[in-house]
Amino acid sequence: MKKINIFYWIFNGLICALMLFSGINSLVDPAQTKLMVTDHLKYPEYFMTLLSIAKILGAIAILVPGFKRLKEWAYAGFAFDLIFATYSFIAVGDPVKGWAPMVVILIVFALAYVFYIKKQNAAAGIIS
Repeated sequence: MKKINIFYWIFNGLICALMLFSGINSLVDPAQTKLMVTDHLKYPEYFMTLLSIAKILGAIAILVPGFKRLKEWAYAGFAFDLIFATYSFIAVGDPVKGWAPMVVILIVFALAYVFYIKKQNAAAGIIS
């Protein structure tokens, strides 16, 4: 159980830090965000404010104890965000070096979710 907890906090800490940084940075520096999202990826400008707030709330939901259903929704939202962001970079024709870091982030996210499930199963006494 101790190893599971350590890996849980490492991967979930990384993904939550990334989402918090991304969400807060988008709200604090909207000009930089506009360049990336509106000009490069061609998303509407208002989309980033909504997505930024969702990222911050999702990270909080994952870090706060309890609220299992809310955590599942946060993980699902992060999965959609990361998958769609990766696809968006590929769709606009970015070279591999432009979207390859997203694959690494997706792997870290997958590990965060795997260790969330392992932690839940260990707490319930289910062997996995």
